[in-house]
Amino acid sequence: MIKTRPPQGAQAALRAIRLLKLFTNERPEMSLAEISRASGLNKTTTHRLLRALQSESLIDRNPATTAYSLGAGLMALGVQALASSDLRRRVRPVLRLLARETGETATLEVPFEDSMLILDEVAGNHVVGSGGNIGTCWPIHATSTGKAWLAFDESGQERLMDVLKPLTGTTLTDPAVLQLQLLEIRRRGYAVTIDEVKDGFTAVATIIRGVLGDVQGALSIGGPTQRLNAARCAELGVKLCRAAQRLSPEF
Repeated sequence: MIKTRPPQGAQAALRAIRLLKLFTNERPEMSLAEISRASGLNKTTTHRLLRALQSESLIDRNPATTAYSLGAGLMALGVQALASSDLRRRVRPVLRLLARETGETATLEVPFEDSMLILDEVAGNHVVGSGGNIGTCWPIHATSTGKAWLAFDESGQERLMDVLKPLTGTTLTDPAVLQLQLLEIRRRGYAVTIDEVKDGFTAVATIIRGVLGDVQGALSIGGPTQRLNAARCAELGVKLCRAAQRLSPEF
């Protein structure tokens, strides 16, 4: 959660990376003018950076509309990053077990800026459930994994308290109330969010620690709120904590 200062002389690289980060699910394609405006760079600089990214297949340009989108080269890098993740390989069998035992979708998530990134996912066997979300990011304060992360790794907490934006009518946006929740999460070992990311979706999560005791990621089980009542969430919380213990190098 703590950002390191970039090295000197890396301005062009940083600007190019920031252009890539402008593309989202809600904004998958943009014109040169839109990218320039969103990045705060003039059109000449923006165009030069886009051309460089395009030359490496990290950006595509639609010849019919002249709009830009993320390129195949970036997708290939993403697939390679997933394949080379030691944490993902180590946790995958546990996700399969959790999904099979609970019938709900199990995920592995890691922090990315002010969000939690779904690094891996195994869908449950219910007809109604969640799935197909690998690579998706959700605001850290609204997710069970994010709250678990914040409860046990306090770096970045103060900065995040200024960006508690609502996603639904029940998303927690009061910093004081969130701090009380984090204390309770530390006490019981797992976090629960009900209808905070999406209406009708509930999730339970706990953290995974590394060999040095550092927080490496978070395990989550999620499904429809009508199926995950308070008693069921408590049961899943205990199950997740036991799974995280099995993943600990000290176990």
